[in-house]
Amino acid sequence: MNRRGFLRASTLALGGIAVSTGLQSGFVSGALSAAHATPRKIAFRHGVASGDPLRDRVILWTRISPIDALGEAIEVGWEVAADSGFTELLHKGSTGTGPEQDYTVKVDVLNLKPDTRYYYRFNSQGVTSAHGNTKTLPAGDVSQVRLAVVSCANYPAGYFHVYAEVARAENLDAVIHLGDYIYEYGAGGYATAAAEDMGRALPADNDGETLTLADYRKRYALYRTDEDLQALHAAAACIAVWDDHEISNDTWQHGAQNHNEDEGDFDERKRAALQAWFEWMPVRPASSDDQLTIYRSFDFGNLVSLHMLDTRVIGRDRQLTFSDYYDDEGFKSAAFRRDSMDPSRTLLGQSQRRWLYDALETSGATWQVLGQQVLMGQRMLPRALLSVLQDAEDRDLAQTLQALIAIAQRRQQNDPSLTQQELDQVATLVPFSLDAWDGYAYEREMLLKHASAHDTNLVVLSGDTHNAWACNLTTLEGTHAGVEFVTSSVTSPGMESYLDIPQTLMPLSERAITTLTHDVQYVNAYQRGYMLVTFTPEHATADWHFVSGVAHPDYRMDQARRFTLTAATGAQNRRLVSPAPADNIKR
Repeated sequence: MNRRGFLRASTLALGGIAVSTGLQSGFVSGALSAAHATPRKIAFRHGVASGDPLRDRVILWTRISPIDALGEAIEVGWEVAADSGFTELLHKGSTGTGPEQDYTVKVDVLNLKPDTRYYYRFNSQGVTSAHGNTKTLPAGDVSQVRLAVVSCANYPAGYFHVYAEVARAENLDAVIHLGDYIYEYGAGGYATAAAEDMGRALPADNDGETLTLADYRKRYALYRTDEDLQALHAAAACIAVWDDHEISNDTWQHGAQNHNEDEGDFDERKRAALQAWFEWMPVRPASSDDQLTIYRSFDFGNLVSLHMLDTRVIGRDRQLTFSDYYDDEGFKSAAFRRDSMDPSRTLLGQSQRRWLYDALETSGATWQVLGQQVLMGQRMLPRALLSVLQDAEDRDLAQTLQALIAIAQRRQQNDPSLTQQELDQVATLVPFSLDAWDGYAYEREMLLKHASAHDTNLVVLSGDTHNAWACNLTTLEGTHAGVEFVTSSVTSPGMESYLDIPQTLMPLSERAITTLTHDVQYVNAYQRGYMLVTFTPEHATADWHFVSGVAHPDYRMDQARRFTLTAATGAQNRRLVSPAPADNIKR
């Protein structure tokens, strides 16, 4: 998509943003006079939301569902108050919406106070929406920042219990959504086998793969009817980026794995998908020059600078292909290293990379935090481990895993009795995913060196994998440059699905992965959940929470599998340790 296409896609959504500066203010669209003329029936079926908070402003969102007079403009009012009873009104205004922006409404509320909670609601034709609450970012000296992190919510794959739990979390400053907010597949596609039984089947008018603007709009409308997702948005401000499934699986700049020639022009599909994303998500354009740009920063006082990245669309080169690195003799390690370390390959793109480097250099915050889509830590697994994990018929799986763990431990202890055959089992490393940063190793190396050279306390927040991970981020020379915390999915299945490992052997498989890989310090390979990440001046602490399942309406929190890791500030401490110190964290 060229720049003109980007601007066109964004401007259509941007046209629906009103600006509120105080009581009785508001932007009135040209269509609003017509909206006054004829009262009509409406409903607020998709809840309310807020997002992209700054110290003095926040985006508010809702959608009108017209019950009659489709295609006509509708007037919508908003109110912002200091209390949940709306007795102390601070902002009030109105605007128009219509089919051009799919009846969505976005208001950029200005002139707010830092670190302050506000309440908001909308009204139209005598109907009032549910109310939501939101919070502006803090300024100055800050003692704690607490973020909930979520990713990968496939509606037909299960119930959004994870969203319900995040909505109940206390002392949140914001919710970070790292993408795959929707999935593009049709009925019978990925993770839809049990959808009918759960009452989560795609409706007849949207049960095909999403290809057009109308398709994507209907898919967002379906997801936003979910009460748990509505509760999440009503409870806290959301800071979001897209990943691939907002468009199509394994998207890159000019194509996607799940886009075929008979599905039309990919740029047209991408333009439609991203227009719908801007319409339905509570985000503001990050740049007045290029309004599709979603990489942007959020400063939580002097404690955290959060840099939200686009590692999916704006700059990504096409993924490497596994089949290019296997022959009759096995994995061609030298060829893979050559290609993944090609300086011309990029995940970020030149403009975004330059922006990020500048942000890391100039920010004065204690913690530099990257919110981005795909796993950054090295997941180079021994080929023997990957082979046995992929062999669901291996009756001796437990014995084989234990043997590989023992070899790795003996190697770490420099055991002279190790045979060459044993060493070969753990020495030949194979990338777990070429869609992640392992397929763009040169750019990762340069980023980690840049962060280390500027004495940055770097924390990377990632999603996409459907499993929970924690990694030390090290350069090829072994320098600790930062840490990575990876959230599990909301509903999308992970390793337990595509490796088909029995759940009874999952803990042993997790132990094998952490023992046999250098950077990976923790993995939960089979449960759905979310992260709470807490920053203080001394520590960054991740707390992983998991639900018992997503296939049934009833569930519980699996307290036995809750896990916590922390990292400390300073060049000698940029690595993960456990257990985490108390550090006066407000739970």
